[in-house]
Amino acid sequence: MTPSRRLLADVLRRRRRPALVGCASSTVHQTCEALVPVAIGLVVDRAVATGDTSAIAWSVAGVLALFAVLTCAGAFAFWTIDGAQLREAHHLRVAVLDAVLHRPPSAPSLRDGDVLSVATSDTRQSAQVVALLGHLVSGSVGMAVSAVVLLRVDVLLGLGLLVAVPLLVLGLGRLAPRLERRVRTRQEAAGLAAATAADLLAGLRPLRGVGGVPEAVRRYRTTSRTSRDAAVGAAGATAAVVGASTLATGLLLLGTAAAATALAVRGRIDVGELVTVVGAAAFLADPVRTITACVQGLAVARASAGRVSALLAATPGRGAAPVQAHRPARAEVPAARAGGHAAGAALSVEHLRAGALRDVTLTAGEGEMLGVVTTDVAVADDLVAVLAGRRAPEAGAVRVRGLDPVAADPAAVRGQLLVEPHTVHLLGSGLREALDTGAAAGHAGLQAALAAAGADEVVRERPGGLDGPLLERGADLSGGQRQRLALARALAADRPVLVLRDPTTALDAVTEDAVAAGLRRLRHGDDGHGDDGSCGGGTRARTTVVLTTSPMLLARCDRVVLLGADGCRTGTHAELLGEPAYAAAVLR
Repeated sequence: MTPSRRLLADVLRRRRRPALVGCASSTVHQTCEALVPVAIGLVVDRAVATGDTSAIAWSVAGVLALFAVLTCAGAFAFWTIDGAQLREAHHLRVAVLDAVLHRPPSAPSLRDGDVLSVATSDTRQSAQVVALLGHLVSGSVGMAVSAVVLLRVDVLLGLGLLVAVPLLVLGLGRLAPRLERRVRTRQEAAGLAAATAADLLAGLRPLRGVGGVPEAVRRYRTTSRTSRDAAVGAAGATAAVVGASTLATGLLLLGTAAAATALAVRGRIDVGELVTVVGAAAFLADPVRTITACVQGLAVARASAGRVSALLAATPGRGAAPVQAHRPARAEVPAARAGGHAAGAALSVEHLRAGALRDVTLTAGEGEMLGVVTTDVAVADDLVAVLAGRRAPEAGAVRVRGLDPVAADPAAVRGQLLVEPHTVHLLGSGLREALDTGAAAGHAGLQAALAAAGADEVVRERPGGLDGPLLERGADLSGGQRQRLALARALAADRPVLVLRDPTTALDAVTEDAVAAGLRRLRHGDDGHGDDGSCGGGTRARTTVVLTTSPMLLARCDRVVLLGADGCRTGTHAELLGEPAYAAAVLR
């Protein structure tokens, strides 16, 4: 079974009860629809032709009762099936979001537009299989009831329809693969256009700054044109199916009416039966259209289910119970210090080779604040990528409290390590939502993190404070404000190991010094300066690694590692200032 069919089968299994109830109600509705021509034919034969007033009254009551059952069954089927379809679409959207959030860091990144297209359009269209099942079964039953009615009126006429209608449906079914391919191409092209638009909006300010807007518009126009052509192709395939269905149904209805009229002229059927035959043949157009729509819908559902299943398959193991956000347990044993270096290794990098990294070895002990200095941006980028698990080492090993950040379970790694990138992303409609990490620190912990990062001032200056509105991606904040809030969020998460990449580059010197002191105090229990000017010993078993060239931050580190072209050098900030390469990197 293909992944798309497996996903649709899972949808039907999850919604089997409302699907069966809705299918039964829809079947009752279609059966009553098929019996309407029979009822009208009986009224003509037994009431209108005889002129019996009592028979006319009973006939009218019977027809009204038939329409009442028909209407109630149809409404209940719509309510049941539509509700199940909406709930399943919600379930799939949550599953897609869960898969995206829990993708292994080393997995290929997804474009925003593709994820948005799958999470909205494809999940909804995949969930439509619940309704398609009910319509397909009820349409088939309606056709069967009409065929039985026609067989009772005239065997040859009924047999002709029993042969012609299945051939018509099979012929329309042959068009489904072509339609499915066109729909899949349209969805992929639409996702690409949405992704391009999202990228352009995210980078609109830099594009304006470098004069790249015309080129960006040209690229989007090209992508949008591709999406348009794919949509036109899918619309053409859909039109071909609908046109073929309408033409075939019209010819079938015309042929049936002509044959029934000829039988009535010859006296083989009476006027009431003629009305029944013409009405049944006219009704047949409805289930044929329904089945045709199901053919189209199944093609769309399979194409959408293929995209949804592909995204879900990219995150193995998501069928298990969802990972619950939790606050990592605090280490019970305080770090023992010897010469300013922690005895235990919370983070160890041994002979690491990856991209620009060449034989890098460093360790950060439990409770230690370690600074890492490099003048090569590529080195810093690759080191952060390896620590975050987004890049596998070419050689060497990385361990975070005994875990391999690339190979270990991502949830286990996240419980021990947080790598805060230099680029700030604030998501949410307000500051409180943007700062929510799922940790159990509570209001007091958040306030402490805000104070340490110097972000409490940002909160006080904003209307509504933490509960005030926030523009998308924090567009109403300055770069320094966003940076302080991102640091506060990382501190509030309170992971045992925290890696920061240039967390204070947008701050002035006074604010930067205050933030450095707050970071040290919150994570390590002191301000980083003893009476002799050396770093003091913290009492909390929290490890902080800062990739930076800020002298304020480096002065508060227990040790600093200089990653230079000639290897790694380790010492305190004061000791390394005698190194020309170090002094050139950190002194401004």
